Amino acid sequence: METRVLPPTEEAIAQAAALLQSGELVAFPTETVYGLGANALDPVAVPKIFAAKGRPSDNPLIVHVATPEAAEPLCHVDARAAMLMKRFWPGPLTLLLPKKPTIPDVTNAGLPSVALRMPDHPVALRLLAACGVPVAAPSANTSGRPSPTSAQHVYQDLQGRVPLILDGGICAVGLESTVLDLTVEPPTVVRPGGITVEMLLTVLPQVQVADSVMRPLRKDEKAVSPGMMYRHYAPRGQLTLVKGEANEVRAACRNLYAQAVTEGKKARVLAFEEHLRDYADCNTLSIGSLNRPETIAHELFAALRRMDDEGVDAMFCEAVETKGIGLAIMNRMCRAAAFHVVNV
Repeated sequence: METRVLPPTEEAIAQAAALLQSGELVAFPTETVYGLGANALDPVAVPKIFAAKGRPSDNPLIVHVATPEAAEPLCHVDARAAMLMKRFWPGPLTLLLPKKPTIPDVTNAGLPSVALRMPDHPVALRLLAACGVPVAAPSANTSGRPSPTSAQHVYQDLQGRVPLILDGGICAVGLESTVLDLTVEPPTVVRPGGITVEMLLTVLPQVQVADSVMRPLRKDEKAVSPGMMYRHYAPRGQLTLVKGEANEVRAACRNLYAQAVTEGKKARVLAFEEHLRDYADCNTLSIGSLNRPETIAHELFAALRRMDDEGVDAMFCEAVETKGIGLAIMNRMCRAAAFHVVNV
């Protein structure tokens, strides 16, 4: 299969919409990461997503809609969901809601709930409006790899597996959406993202965070959201996270780096802007600022993919505080590291 990468002209959007309507796949940008889309209501088209990604079919997909009203035929929308949609849609918030029979089991892994969101990206919204169907779309990468934040990332992973990639530039947020489960009490964040717990609490009186956010799934535990696998978003080399008192953490990162180099490994320290001086004797890559953690979210997946391009064997990074968007950053980092965390 030839994979075309096109700028999002009206003609390209129309071609992409026609592909989706005919049961084919299209990769497209959102504000979070690039998605790999199929008609969410087509039980023949949706399995093509799993085949292209090499993704287990028991992993539920997020369904993207063009408007809040377009969610109503797909799920049961209560007053809380309506308030959240009004406040955060379009945006990086996915809501888990009781599904209606219109959703085929292959789209939501046979669960009683369905995950829905309205993306905040002009290309995604134009595509959704043009195709006229809800679009199931996980991240447009091969399963387990760092999520794609550019069309080039998608092409690297899915060349020959998808007919069309719409190139909408670099994704603004850089991490997947927050997934909030509204089928349980209290509402529970099962995957953190750009909409933080603190932001949700401006609308809801109570929100909790699932303990699975910062641990691997237990044996036989059902994934209710994407991104819950033990090792996910992962580079080919080994990422190690280091937690503890700040000065001791940086010393440990330097020691681990030196040890890896002594063992003949190609090593890098993924460092925050504020700490670059502390790693002057190491091969470092800046991944954003602790004072502006949204920059870390924006850079993380691209940095992990760069490590693959450079053939890096061992990476070391300081942990961040799990407050605000830091919770989403640590969730992705822990899974990218397969929970390989050193406490000092």
